[in-house]
Amino acid sequence: MTRACFPGSFDPVTMGHVDVARRACAQFDEVTMLVTHNPAKTGMFTPEERMRLIADSTPGLDNLRVDSWTGLLVDYTTAHGITVLVKGLRSALDYEYELPMAQMNRRLSGVETMFLLTDPRYGYTSSTLCKEVAGFGGDLTGLVPDPVAAALRGRAGRG
Repeated sequence: MTRACFPGSFDPVTMGHVDVARRACAQFDEVTMLVTHNPAKTGMFTPEERMRLIADSTPGLDNLRVDSWTGLLVDYTTAHGITVLVKGLRSALDYEYELPMAQMNRRLSGVETMFLLTDPRYGYTSSTLCKEVAGFGGDLTGLVPDPVAAALRGRAGRG
């Protein structure tokens, strides 16, 4: 069984994330969307809320698991028999940011990183921008899944 891990903060999950997860699920026997979090930082949603939003936003992906982790990513992959990390790339800037991490992860544990190019429909989408749009009462249609849009509107007091 080939297991892959799609790590991220997912604060919150966007349609771009869901697209990458769907495509990864088509390539691997099991994919874990791993909510990574840094206790020193405070996100809009707790790790538990992010996990629930991911689960609510990915129905029908039977080989998708959702989990969370604090610590070195390679410790998680080693403990769970994961051999591949999946990362979505929106631009060359994402590649420049992700490349050293992919190389370090491979050096530390042998885990490979597979880069998936973002669907052009989502190339400009980020969790940060979606939170900003929600904060100003903007239209989130097509940017985030419906459960996330409702949660963002509620958190922004618009909902």
